[in-house]
Amino acid sequence: MELFFLCGLTLFILFVSFSLSSLFSSTRKTNGNSQTNLPPGRTGLPFIGESLEFLSTGRKGHPEKFIYDRMAKYSSQIFRTSILGEPTAVVCGAAGNKFLFSNENKLVTAWWPESVNKIFPSSTQTSSKEESKKLRKLLPHFLKPEALQRYVGMMDTIAQRHFETGWEGHQEVAVFPLAKNYTFWVACKVFLSIEDPKHVSKFADPFNVLASGLITIPIDLPGTPFNRAIKASNLIRKELSAIIKQRKIDLAEKKASPTQDILSHMLLTSDENGQYMTELDIADKILGLLIGGHDTASAAITFIVKYLAELPEIYHKVLTGNLFIKCKKDFIQIGYLSLFKSNTNIFIS
Repeated sequence: MELFFLCGLTLFILFVSFSLSSLFSSTRKTNGNSQTNLPPGRTGLPFIGESLEFLSTGRKGHPEKFIYDRMAKYSSQIFRTSILGEPTAVVCGAAGNKFLFSNENKLVTAWWPESVNKIFPSSTQTSSKEESKKLRKLLPHFLKPEALQRYVGMMDTIAQRHFETGWEGHQEVAVFPLAKNYTFWVACKVFLSIEDPKHVSKFADPFNVLASGLITIPIDLPGTPFNRAIKASNLIRKELSAIIKQRKIDLAEKKASPTQDILSHMLLTSDENGQYMTELDIADKILGLLIGGHDTASAAITFIVKYLAELPEIYHKVLTGNLFIKCKKDFIQIGYLSLFKSNTNIFIS
């Protein structure tokens, strides 16, 4: 089920990242027939669209089938549908994706699904273009080579603790849940300077509920994934608000460093007008960063393990070439690679 949500989210973001609604709108104004020049395809049932089939293929373990079937039926380049309450144009292939990603804020504009707008209230206050600009100004400071170099030791320490508690001594391991735990732990450290496993786990459960319900049909009724996601986001936001307030005090009393993590940077950085972000805005951005880096990194780790397990010849080359990594002038032995020499059974779930 968790992998299904991952695949569904990945496909949704990959193919539906950019809205062509403005193009559709201008086409309707220019042409008497609202269907003129629209991509081939169908939008399915009112409001629901083709969401049920999209979710069904995911539950069966083949979310890509939804895309491939329509590529074969309508067009291998572009088709239209309706997913999660949103009219959608799906652009396929390398050329189509290159067109989209090279024309951001030119011919196409990024957009947020209605579910995201309801879960992240601050996303409705500014355009996605402005939000993108803000984040691009904030993040480079933490992505410089010297900054990334500081993370290596921290990530290695967390990785070793993670393998000791989650992998060693187990006859069977499910990689994807463990990979999510690891990436979330690292993200909490980088973004919030939180590394205590108990504090991290306090965030983890509601965060997983939020991630599972974020890209769903936005029906806010008790018991629905969307309703649970809203409740989880409120719970996390409340916890983040307490952390932000305490960090303000620590910065004022010189107990925290202005450069120790992204939270401190957000609190101390103003825009071109001298305005600082509100606590709600900061909480939503931290949440967005956690979600944005969570499933993508976890998926990458999971598939690396999957292919190493399936391709022993590649695994042995990787193992031979990566027993040691160079960090500055010292060589640090990566002990956790020895796990793959054991009889541990690895499951991708």
